Amino acid sequence: MTTATLDPVTLALVQNRLDHISHQMGWVMTRTARSPIFSQSHDFSCFIADARGTLISQADGIPIHTGGGGFAVRAILRDFKDRIEPEDVFLLNDPYTAGGNHLPDWVIARPVFAGAKLVAFACNRAHQADIGGGAAGTYNSAATEIFHEGIRLPVLKLIEGGKVRDDLWRLLMLNTRLPEALDGDLRAMIGSTQIGAERLALLVEELGSDQADDFFEGVLAHADRRFRTCIARLAKGVWRAEEPVDNDCFEPIDGRIVVTLTVEAERLIVDFAGTSPQIRGFKNSSIANSTSAVFMSLASFFEPDLPKNEGAFRSVEIRLPEGTLVNARAPAPMTMNTVFVAHEIIHALWKALGQALPDRASAGWSKAVHAVTAGIRDDGGRYVMYQWAGAPAGGGVEGRDGFHLIGHLITLGGLTLPNLETYEQLYPVRFRRQELRCDTAGPGRFRGGAGCDYEVEMFTPADYAFRGEGAGAPSSYGAAGGRAGAGGEVILTLADGKKIQAPKYGVERHGPGIYHARSPGGGGYGDPRSRDPARVLRDVRDGVVSAAGAERDYAVAIAADGRGIDEARTAELRRTA
Repeated sequence: MTTATLDPVTLALVQNRLDHISHQMGWVMTRTARSPIFSQSHDFSCFIADARGTLISQADGIPIHTGGGGFAVRAILRDFKDRIEPEDVFLLNDPYTAGGNHLPDWVIARPVFAGAKLVAFACNRAHQADIGGGAAGTYNSAATEIFHEGIRLPVLKLIEGGKVRDDLWRLLMLNTRLPEALDGDLRAMIGSTQIGAERLALLVEELGSDQADDFFEGVLAHADRRFRTCIARLAKGVWRAEEPVDNDCFEPIDGRIVVTLTVEAERLIVDFAGTSPQIRGFKNSSIANSTSAVFMSLASFFEPDLPKNEGAFRSVEIRLPEGTLVNARAPAPMTMNTVFVAHEIIHALWKALGQALPDRASAGWSKAVHAVTAGIRDDGGRYVMYQWAGAPAGGGVEGRDGFHLIGHLITLGGLTLPNLETYEQLYPVRFRRQELRCDTAGPGRFRGGAGCDYEVEMFTPADYAFRGEGAGAPSSYGAAGGRAGAGGEVILTLADGKKIQAPKYGVERHGPGIYHARSPGGGGYGDPRSRDPARVLRDVRDGVVSAAGAERDYAVAIAADGRGIDEARTAELRRTA
């Protein structure tokens, strides 16, 4: 049977079933995982690949996790070939040898059989709270080689023929500071893939094992056709853009991600020639991670109903020069790469796409000012807490303002900010403030997001792994006449009153005190002085824009009582702008 003869209604139902199975795996993981990074923040992703290792569904989770998921499954097929059996479960993380994106993201992959025939894989990629290495919480900002970042896992059979390999399990528990959490989280990952495999086996049974491959190929071919219609809307030619990389995690540098986008008839070439060489710090990217960032850039630029599988990008050729930031040679460190430089890859490609199709251009998202804090609770147990509320803000687009506070760009909203009350029960902290900033959103006809002003009191001494790429100068960009949002900062105020301006990256230990993060603002889209005055007034009343900022940036005068617009003054401001 060819894809041309498949019933389109059944084909659509198959794609929906595959996506629903991905969501079911995610629901199981959220409800059973032990660590808040999963149960609260959803820093994991579920995906499905066919028997060839081609991604056929990535409906749940975080796009940067799943876009490169096929690399992991193809590594399993390469390393185990004819030794993949029913009830096996595989584990991997290494970006150099196992198709991983970075070490903290562990992949659990479960093969699915119809009789004796391998038909698919149900997979879960999840960011572990701690995998050893030089800093608690997996983010070792001082790393200069991958050996500083934690345990490296080639493709391994964690479960063989339905039996857990106890020796390997003990090895994993020895290489984490949080063995109880890791034990529970791994079991949740295994359980989620079991549910996924059961649902996939049922789907294959309904389709017929001889026809399942045809339907899987059908959804891939449909995605290919859909994306070719997107390419047809781009202006043919060569479009070049770049995004700066201003530090190597230790000192300032004049680095850059450079992309050349060639638009041909039904084909794209995405070439990163000219990108800076790999760096000393842990922002170097693997092939799987860079490929995922490219896929995410392309998918997010167009309509949201574009199928999210590997078939959509059959018409895309990606060139990643070896030895650069986007394809580093071993043993370069990589833990930060899923956020930075993936963020920069997406920005650079969005800028190039915006030249080829200006109507869909997007302003840039800001970069985070996160830290991971780790210490000892009163009961003697260890804790690792992710300071998520230093999250960035989104950029504006035609018709919509940027999101004020959202997970990293590479999550596209798939990362959830945790509940503060829950965190106060789990960790020795008290939250003092979490509110939107004022006059920090990038001005535009559709403004950027404002970012967050966040304070938390730390009751115990703690190790801080700083990863504040958004600290300092503005990190977003404006589009179509809009402007970048304000930069961010992190300040620690210790118990003795001493204030410490946190570095962008570094591992430091400090006593009890107050951690204060101001996340940066997103970029604006369009001329700010063409913004609807009613929207400006709403922003002033919401505390996102000050009255002075409204006049300065938007040429809108707010009445003295703050409840309306001074129409005469506004007309004068806009007439003389």
